[in-house]
Amino acid sequence: MDHIYLDYNATTPIDPQVAEAMLPYIHEQYGNPSSTHVPGVAAKQAVDNARRQLAEMLGAKEDEVIFTSGGTESNNHAIKGVFGAYREKGNHIITSSVEHPAVLEVCRYLEEQGGRVTYLSVDEFGMVDAQQVADAITPETILVSIMHANNEVGTIEPLEEIGKITREWGVLLHADCAQSVGKIPVNVDDLGVDLLSIAGHKVYAPKGIGALYIRAGVRLEKLMHGASHEMGWRAGTENVIEMVGLGKACELVKNNLTEYHRRMQTMRDRLEAGIGERFEHIRINGHPTKRLPNTLSASFRGMKANVILDELQGVYASAGAACHSDHVEVSSVLEAMQVPMEYAMGTLRFSVGRYTTEQEIDRALEELARVIQKQAVQKTAL
Repeated sequence: MDHIYLDYNATTPIDPQVAEAMLPYIHEQYGNPSSTHVPGVAAKQAVDNARRQLAEMLGAKEDEVIFTSGGTESNNHAIKGVFGAYREKGNHIITSSVEHPAVLEVCRYLEEQGGRVTYLSVDEFGMVDAQQVADAITPETILVSIMHANNEVGTIEPLEEIGKITREWGVLLHADCAQSVGKIPVNVDDLGVDLLSIAGHKVYAPKGIGALYIRAGVRLEKLMHGASHEMGWRAGTENVIEMVGLGKACELVKNNLTEYHRRMQTMRDRLEAGIGERFEHIRINGHPTKRLPNTLSASFRGMKANVILDELQGVYASAGAACHSDHVEVSSVLEAMQVPMEYAMGTLRFSVGRYTTEQEIDRALEELARVIQKQAVQKTAL
């Protein structure tokens, strides 16, 4: 049986059109964009075009977008950059308890550097209450960092509402949009964000490339020092090949988002319905309607997620918990949502993509049924 990939939230394959756009810059156009000769000018034009493609997707200005090595660097630059540049105002940052480690670990590091961080709780669906943000803001608050959509359960956070609050208070808003770009609309003005992070490998571009949107007028302390690449924001010779790839990937999103959304939601809903029909004692995690169209977090009561994944043949997904002989490690997101342990330990994340087919969903359901039934029989025998 050919493998069935249902882990698109972890990473995506490179879109064939993205790969094709990159090829000339692998084999022919090898110039340094900082050089003034013909090969250098051609490379610079390619970078400028990619930046334009990215900015158009976000509804941003071209000079508000810089390329990075990925979502983690973008998050680091945004949060550390604000912390360093606005220390005269304060040292308080607000974030949520369900953020990606690329945000949470940065905040914990800044606490060691004298920063003060408020970690907001979430409800049973993994959603932040915008009023909590308003209540947590103080005169020393310099940044609110809330993800647009959760990578584990798919819940879409109320960024528009939070953005109105931060603008009222004169506080900067950063959003990790690694999971939302390419799945739902992401427009910087609609969201009201001042900083926004993108990871290329989540949008069918290569790994090792990302972007950071920086609204005009926002100050950031530099993360990378050296020459004045990326309009002075980030030193280092430009990764032309992958910038071109990310630019093309963003153009595809801009032109095809409605179709991508429709297809992913159709496949996700087919999987969710199939699980509901075949299994008892199931819990679906995340908001029932305000959820990414491709993401399904399903908890199988009394089961062990890592055992299910180990038994699945040719079906690739992710676990929300790791069960060891003496303890169970549950993800921080499921803990924050207070998912009962009997469900949390059996949580799987399925995330479909542009290439997922109905046949793959049906075969995955058959294989999942085989494994769950086998585990149920073994439990009964014990």
